[in-house]
Amino acid sequence: MFTGIIETLGTIQEINKEKDNIHVTVDSSITNELKIDQSVAHNGVCLTVVAIKDSQYTVTAIDETIQKTNLGNWMVGDQVNLERAMKLGDRLDGHIVQGHVDQTAICIATAETNGSWSYTFEYDEALSNITIEKGSITVNGVSLTVVNSKKNQFSVAIIPYTHEHTNFHDFVVGTKVNLEFDVIGKYVSRLFANK
Repeated sequence: MFTGIIETLGTIQEINKEKDNIHVTVDSSITNELKIDQSVAHNGVCLTVVAIKDSQYTVTAIDETIQKTNLGNWMVGDQVNLERAMKLGDRLDGHIVQGHVDQTAICIATAETNGSWSYTFEYDEALSNITIEKGSITVNGVSLTVVNSKKNQFSVAIIPYTHEHTNFHDFVVGTKVNLEFDVIGKYVSRLFANK
């Protein structure tokens, strides 16, 4: 379980393919606090630490994860948003995030708006995911509030701190991102769909 509040950025050092799996080695300031078998969200994708050496650790993604996320587009040198699993009893500063990416989206517009930034994303409506105005959405692991919600697209506005301390500063039109829709909204939507 995560909150969508990014702790730090990590830099991808190695990507190794083994059969259908991908092993990703990340250099990060939180490595010395990690243990093998711990969960860490990488751009919102919950992955398990399988090896640690010095300031670097390795996680493994299976084909299911690769197919449903933007992980297949990652390259050595890319920065990823990192968040360790929430501790029971901590404040929930973002919203409830599972680290289970629902689908990807494409950034279709970016704008600096006099001190903040806005981003618009478009996603495939065939998977029946929805957003609502002022509802929660997780984009690359970042907990955000939806603005300008439409059938298969939405916008978010971010403050300078988020722009600087996440990989949002690298987003351009065409950037593929991971989306996790609000868990409560997903259950409500499924209930109505089944009636």
